[in-house]
Amino acid sequence: MQSLLNHITHSHNPFRLLPSSEAAMGLHYKLAVGLEKGHRVTKNESKPRPSRRKGALSKHTKFVRDLIREVCGFAPFERRAMELLKVSKDKRALKFIKKRLGTHLRGKRKRDELSNVLLAQRKAQAHKEKTEHK
Repeated sequence: MQSLLNHITHSHNPFRLLPSSEAAMGLHYKLAVGLEKGHRVTKNESKPRPSRRKGALSKHTKFVRDLIREVCGFAPFERRAMELLKVSKDKRALKFIKKRLGTHLRGKRKRDELSNVLLAQRKAQAHKEKTEHK
């Protein structure tokens, strides 16, 4: 029995039980393979890559876009899409915008943006009427 145990612990079997001296060197368990094998180490914290920032809106960019929108107004296709949204033709508006912008995702984003603009206009109008009555 002792020779069999000795053979198992000293053979090239990857599932062999490690001697206590090897186990003390930092293996999680006394197995040489598996998910928890290897030395205990502290993971290096990696900084977020600059590519992760792509598309994030900065204050300056938002200011410039809002200024341009205020000066130039909406593009003709945006005005037409807003008219479709006013009469609850959301699906038709999406199809129309998607055709103009090229992709489904861009179309959905533009439709949501224009819906929010219409909502803000309605709120502003309601607020204006409310203050006039007082």
